[in-house]
Amino acid sequence: MLAADAKVGLVPAAALFHSLADPARLAIVQHLAAHGQARVVDLTGELGLAQSTVSKHLACLRECGLVQVQPVGRASVHSLAQPELAKLLAAAETVLAATGNAVALCPAYGLGRCPSRRLS
Repeated sequence: MLAADAKVGLVPAAALFHSLADPARLAIVQHLAAHGQARVVDLTGELGLAQSTVSKHLACLRECGLVQVQPVGRASVHSLAQPELAKLLAAAETVLAATGNAVALCPAYGLGRCPSRRLS
């Protein structure tokens, strides 16, 4: 069993990974990591998501301290607040490539487990 103080120490990391667990939020973070910055209209066009969906997830990511926003004229431009997040995504891609379909087929967390969490 995990000691209480070890659990407490893991809570922030668990919250970070939970913040990236939604496919739409992950797609937004990946886009910002690849392109540096984007407006909501850019994200809706590139990701095929509704404006309300993108805005809701950007607000969540801002509250988590993962995304920042800068006003540019009449627009708001979003970017990663933590550049290390791009490295985390790259490391995750490496792990996924090494494990093949194991994570996607996992009965607890795989694609069949949470059909409502698919990017669409």
